Amino acid sequence: MPTALQMAADDAALAAAVKRSRQLLNKRAMVAAAASAIPVPGLDWAVDAALLSRLIPEINKEFGLSPSQLDQLDPKKRDQVQKAVAMVGSVLIGKFVSRDLIIKAATKLGVRLTSMQLAKFIPLAGQIVSAAVGYAAIRYFGEEHMKDCIRVARQAQLQLPSAEHST
Repeated sequence: MPTALQMAADDAALAAAVKRSRQLLNKRAMVAAAASAIPVPGLDWAVDAALLSRLIPEINKEFGLSPSQLDQLDPKKRDQVQKAVAMVGSVLIGKFVSRDLIIKAATKLGVRLTSMQLAKFIPLAGQIVSAAVGYAAIRYFGEEHMKDCIRVARQAQLQLPSAEHST
């Protein structure tokens, strides 16, 4: 399965959006890893939801898919984007992202959360495993979201914002 960067390799604007998004993703995944290592039940869930509720809109913005960016498109282009979003099946593109929406979308990570909760109570080794799984899960979730954004941007033939407009 190709990575988001491999999917975007033939388009400089998409590749640049992926690189900027990955910088955000890496920082957030490190915070998730740190929270996952702390043996407090539920803390990692709360931190993951908070991180993703901020990260997903930032990734959307990098790809020109935030609600405010979509509102600025002409109606025909906006309709194209909405059809592309429906075809891709994303519930996180072009919407205001709430914690509830993140928790629904994060059900894909359910196994990770269960194993991480159990591992976290094994002294030291369990905390290391839990941190590694927390980092990997956030990275996976962000990477999959970037792939969805690439698919939508391509299908809708969306002009991506320049780097200075997306930050």
